[in-house]
Amino acid sequence: MNKHLKKISEEVLHANPWFKYKHDVFQLSDKNSGDYYYLETNGCAMVVPILDDGRLVLVRQYRYLREKESIEFPCGGLNIGESPQDAANRELTEETGYKAHEFAKIGVFEGLKGLVKDACHVFIAEQLDQVGEPYHDPTESIELIVRRPDEVDQMVRKNEIWDGQTLAAWALVHHHLLHK
Repeated sequence: MNKHLKKISEEVLHANPWFKYKHDVFQLSDKNSGDYYYLETNGCAMVVPILDDGRLVLVRQYRYLREKESIEFPCGGLNIGESPQDAANRELTEETGYKAHEFAKIGVFEGLKGLVKDACHVFIAEQLDQVGEPYHDPTESIELIVRRPDEVDQMVRKNEIWDGQTLAAWALVHHHLLHK
């Protein structure tokens, strides 16, 4: 079971502001070589904002690849040199208009571990203050949704929440909320 691939070379086939498309050549223990193609990002930060009354703040936004709206927790990519918590704080304000006085990192996961190097850092944000209107770039159209945890569970069961990152984050946060 301990088959480890030894990287021989790595090249960037394409790069843009959001990801790199890479090609590695690797060597197996039997000295044969192979190719591995994958995407690599700077990672992302997802925030589960909790209002003082225990309700959660989510966003509804249109997702181009699926040609439909998605209900998600605020999330966005890390800028080069930006910490996951700084990215979480930035995304929370940009997508919801809230600032948090308290952040707790709940976990990290990789959503498509065989295709994309994209660590998603999950935070709970509490003690929220509305500091302004959400900011959206021209490609985004975001609507705020506020729900109780049991309503989020119901949305998951009804497949109203289908975004894998939100589902993974909710699994981490839900467990945390139950064992507080």
